[in-house]
Amino acid sequence: MVRSGRSKDARELARPALLSALSLALLYLSSLVPGGRLGMVALAGLVPAAAVISGGIRGGLMCYAVAGILGVLVVPDKGCALLYLFFFGLYPVVKSLCERLPRWGELLAKLIFFNGMLSVFWFLLGELFLPFLPEPLVGTGMVYAVGNVAFLLYDFGFSKLIALYLHRVAPVLRK
Repeated sequence: MVRSGRSKDARELARPALLSALSLALLYLSSLVPGGRLGMVALAGLVPAAAVISGGIRGGLMCYAVAGILGVLVVPDKGCALLYLFFFGLYPVVKSLCERLPRWGELLAKLIFFNGMLSVFWFLLGELFLPFLPEPLVGTGMVYAVGNVAFLLYDFGFSKLIALYLHRVAPVLRK
């Protein structure tokens, strides 16, 4: 039996589509979970990493774009959808690109991305996101200092989760 290139193309499209559906479902749940909104959005943002691993940058971008656009349209809490669209959903793709750079360039590029997105949230979308911040941080430069430390911890944990995925989950999915 001869396999056509169409079945390969269909698989390359199906994985990101299924992963974007999972990411969108988690994103929708983030608007329903009152105390864990940020955590659920971050969890939804992990899914595009699986798309990057299985389908490359293109697969990750497809997963992110579909879940992000549909999230803005259907998720009741637009703040959660925007967090995904501007940071958590996009970061797996950015992380993959940054990790191709030398170590110092990688860290610098990641911090530039994070601080750029933090500035977008702070200056353009502040009214949506200021309620998420603890009172002592609002109105001070401490947002950037604490945010950078939190981001570096997030990135470290994200790298560990990707390693776990590569070691435990990806081999099972390839079978």
